[in-house]
Amino acid sequence: IDHIQVNRAPKIRRRTYRAHGRINPYQSSPCHIELILSEKENLLTYTSDIIDDQPTKKKKESKKKLKRQKMMAKE
Repeated sequence: IDHIQVNRAPKIRRRTYRAHGRINPYQSSPCHIELILSEKENLLTYTSDIIDDQPTKKKKESKKKLKRQKMMAKE
């Protein structure tokens, strides 16, 4: 993040309706948010060796699906 700037925006005046026929002001406080981002070059470099060494997780299958496969195998 290089730069963050928050500016006020014009207030929006609205009404909120209350019990017994009353009306109260309802003001929001909006803002304009400005973010300036920059990308850092080559902060981390991964080689294929590092990626290949990581253990792979076995994909979980639902019990319902496994049960259905067993039923189909029996028939």
